Amino acid sequence: MVKALIRVGWSPEQIAARLERMNPDDPSKQVSHETIYAALYSLPKGELRKELIESLSQRKQSRRPRSRGNDRRGQIPNMVSIHDRSTEVEDRQVPGHWEWDLIKGTKNQSAIGTLVERQSRYLLMAKMDGADAQSALQAFTRRLGHVPRCLRKTMTSDRGKEMSLHEELAKTLKIQVYFADPYSPWQRGCNENTNGLIRQYLPKGIGLYEFSQTHINRIVMSLNTRPRKCLDSQSPLEVYEKIISKHQSPSTVALGT
Repeated sequence: MVKALIRVGWSPEQIAARLERMNPDDPSKQVSHETIYAALYSLPKGELRKELIESLSQRKQSRRPRSRGNDRRGQIPNMVSIHDRSTEVEDRQVPGHWEWDLIKGTKNQSAIGTLVERQSRYLLMAKMDGADAQSALQAFTRRLGHVPRCLRKTMTSDRGKEMSLHEELAKTLKIQVYFADPYSPWQRGCNENTNGLIRQYLPKGIGLYEFSQTHINRIVMSLNTRPRKCLDSQSPLEVYEKIISKHQSPSTVALGT
């Protein structure tokens, strides 16, 4: 069953969650997403291994060990750990909790910021002037600034040096910023999976300076209007519209497009 679902594009996280829902009282018919990944990458080299790994959104031929080892990218001042985050963020029952990351161009000299709202999977993307902390601050302040205040509760980031100005961002937007553990992308799985989809439009190895915000917005619209199994075949835009309608005038739905 795992192999079949991988072949049709399901992620290990989605498969693990579905197995748990289908068999809540039978652990023998459940498996964690980490076990699925471990099984895939332990397969001997051959057509089966190649086929299954290429079915994953990231298509990586090897995987970084899931260790919380020391972060060698430099310390960010006054970080608040993801482990201090409210449990309401985890169950996705309350909207307004975001995950953020950067998609970088060749030689890490250009970047585009990505933000995903956890409940709706609604995507925002921001063109950046550079790949530094000041560019990230300006881009994310500008993009999240259009989001209604009631939907700016938390933002979870990795520990990249681009977030070293997080305190200024949090103060300006009235949002709480949390940081994932070092080398733990699965703690921001919603954003990681979405970045994999974005790479269909912006493949690795290209410069990102040439893409205008208008072009980026077309990518955003394409992904936000794509139905998702995890949303009961609704699109992120449809779910986000419903959230907006409960909080504010529907005219604000166009934010980020």
